[in-house]
Amino acid sequence: MPGHLTTHVLDVALGRPAVGIRYRLYRMDGENRTLVSEGTTNADGRVDKPLLTPATIKPGPYALQYDAAAYHRAAGMPVLDPPFLDIVELRFSVSALDQHYHIPLLLAPYSYSTYRGS
Repeated sequence: MPGHLTTHVLDVALGRPAVGIRYRLYRMDGENRTLVSEGTTNADGRVDKPLLTPATIKPGPYALQYDAAAYHRAAGMPVLDPPFLDIVELRFSVSALDQHYHIPLLLAPYSYSTYRGS
């Protein structure tokens, strides 16, 4: 199976998919970043197409950012000023180009969790 990267976000405070949360994927080179993909989640809290495809996946470190505070404000949740969680950034590495990497984000205003999904 050709390698690719997908993500989805669940709002665990409201018990539903995180609709419309903005994300950005960067390829890392030390502290230098190259934007690879960006967009917003759909009605299921997922991204409509893979963030990395067999044509774009490369080994190495990446950073995946989610605009948590902006999402929570838009969902009508109270957000501190400054917010406790503004941008959630997950750093991970791709090592095998023939694997599916899936990154779920379980999000609440004051916490988050992630893991390598399938």
